[in-house]
Amino acid sequence: MNLFSNIPTNYFLQIVFSNLKQEKSLKIIKSNKLLQKRLNIGLNTYKRFYNQIEIEIIPILTKEKNEFIHIPDEYESNCHIYFNDNNKEIKRKYFTKEDKVIKIKIILDEEIKSLKGLFSYIDCIEKISFNKFNRKDINNMEEMFAGCKALKEINFNKFITDNVTNMNYMFYKCESLKELNINKFNINNVTNMFFMFSECSSLKEINLTTFDTDNIICKQGMFDGCSNELKRKIAKTYKNILH
Repeated sequence: MNLFSNIPTNYFLQIVFSNLKQEKSLKIIKSNKLLQKRLNIGLNTYKRFYNQIEIEIIPILTKEKNEFIHIPDEYESNCHIYFNDNNKEIKRKYFTKEDKVIKIKIILDEEIKSLKGLFSYIDCIEKISFNKFNRKDINNMEEMFAGCKALKEINFNKFITDNVTNMNYMFYKCESLKELNINKFNINNVTNMFFMFSECSSLKEINLTTFDTDNIICKQGMFDGCSNELKRKIAKTYKNILH
């Protein structure tokens, strides 16, 4: 998706910006009001491009029709999906064996404030990477990956949780996850972690170095159904979490 598509612009400037990455273009435009005027772009016009969340998933074929994301109908226009080809937007939330999908790029616009159940109980995702996450207004991640039984890897390198309050069941029954690094999570505003990692039966390594759960109101059953080995490791390294 191009920032300048469907926006009236100066042809010469459009050619210039077409050779720049969108992120670089946005930084230039944001600091130059004259340029915004010439491009006929106001801050509100391109704000949603600057604040998008970009997610890449690696899917696997599990059935004839494979749903890979849950987006409420009212937000469908704020979700942009690309199958392998970044220049071709796909207007559906499933793929079939005819699609020959290698990876899927998902872009969520600023209107979406909650990621509750975004990938919940979807059995065709093997890997999820957050390639861009410039949003600090996301408030709910409840059941975000719950029941993703085939999920083996999640890359949280670019992930913001500053204003999230609810992480209940976030990784519930992610049975194929063996490692989980969430040391960049900011949980200062989180109050609910009920069964957050419950039934992650294969989980052996988890990085919780930034976790201080003293202020969490609801954290019962966080590691129910996990291995005793993992619980012993957590009890030894992160003493305040299991108590």
